[in-house]
Amino acid sequence: MSIALTAAQNRFLRGAAHDLKAMLQVGGKGVTDALLAEIEGALEHHELIKIKVAAADRDARDQLIDEIARRADAALVQRIGHVAVLYRPSKDKRQIVLPRA
Repeated sequence: MSIALTAAQNRFLRGAAHDLKAMLQVGGKGVTDALLAEIEGALEHHELIKIKVAAADRDARDQLIDEIARRADAALVQRIGHVAVLYRPSKDKRQIVLPRA
């Protein structure tokens, strides 16, 4: 199940993510099970995270970001250069209240 965000919700999340630092970095090993477990935990705890992807080629970087978002069942909010912002509401305690659609 992928998360569909409206333009207003996407804009709200981009603003909320502005001051965040990248929590995780994807290196040369690519998308591993350990990386996905860390992303799952970070999304469950924070709901909105930044990830830095260290791929030299733009196409490879875009593929990695898309794969991470798909496998983590998260919405890709923004992608600028090597940094991607992901959002997924927490199952236990929601902290971020999105604007209505």
